[in-house]
Amino acid sequence: MASFLLIVIYIAFIGLGLPDSLFGTAWPAIYSDFNLPISYGSFISSTVACGTIVSSLVSARLIHKFGTSKVTAFSTLLTATALIGTEIIKKETQKIIKQTVLSRVN
Repeated sequence: MASFLLIVIYIAFIGLGLPDSLFGTAWPAIYSDFNLPISYGSFISSTVACGTIVSSLVSARLIHKFGTSKVTAFSTLLTATALIGTEIIKKETQKIIKQTVLSRVN
């Protein structure tokens, strides 16, 4: 059972950390698809960094106040909302901003 738990933790760790590290590699290939200047990548990276800091500072208080299960459920709800919002929003720039901000909540 302990080995299974370690495997799940490892997969979650990779899954949560991988998108942040891949952005720098992917942005030069995709910015032209969104008709955006390459400099917008710095805005997205800065937003992700600020969101990560805020999330780290607030998470302990939220877990202490509401409990792990409620915080996890709310985080999952926000993720689902972000996915649905991605399909509803038509402007690509708004999609990028929404996904960047909401991804840090999770």
